[in-house]
Amino acid sequence: MSEVIDDRAGGLAALGSVYFQRRYAILFYSLLLTIAAGPLVASVGLGTHLIDWFLAVNLLAAVIPVGNRNERLLLLFIVIVALILRLATGWLNQATLVAASRMIWAVIALIAAGGALSFAFRARSIDREHVYAALSAYLLAGVFFGSFYWVLEEIQPGSFTLSGDFSPSSAIYFSFVTLATLGYGDIVPRTEVARGLAVVEGVGGQLFLAVLIARLVSVYARGKE
Repeated sequence: MSEVIDDRAGGLAALGSVYFQRRYAILFYSLLLTIAAGPLVASVGLGTHLIDWFLAVNLLAAVIPVGNRNERLLLLFIVIVALILRLATGWLNQATLVAASRMIWAVIALIAAGGALSFAFRARSIDREHVYAALSAYLLAGVFFGSFYWVLEEIQPGSFTLSGDFSPSSAIYFSFVTLATLGYGDIVPRTEVARGLAVVEGVGGQLFLAVLIARLVSVYARGKE
């Protein structure tokens, strides 16, 4: 019996080791799946609950690599509390508390994006995991800025103008259009707060790409010397 327990513990430890070696690659593809799932979920009318689960999984995956053990445990605890709050308030139909839980998610996600970016920029040599970390930070910012926009529309209706309802998938779409500075114009921020967030995201996205490319090129060139 003890040998079976030891084997299971060893298997879990090996699985955890593999996960930590590929944690940012897993996070990157999980974020891509969430971005792709948003329009599909909206088109089949499954509502916001499935998107919330996708966001929760991404947030857990994003928090696990952050900081030291104590920092990770604190962030995981906050994420779990926010998730419980989201489920409970959604069942009780408390829109304000739902928005508050989403805001907590978005803030923690931006902290996690900062951790991923720090991991990528500290690299003395470039490997795939550092590249995935930088890409994950970019996608995290886009996905969870979308949460900021959705919360803003819930708190202050009319913050955005569009044809139709401003759903979570619409918020994520607008976030990435802003982050990439595409500027399609089908969704327009109307309030000062909405415009301010859009400016911060658009400028931040361009600075991120410029600094990231400069950093990766400099590290690559240093490795060739």
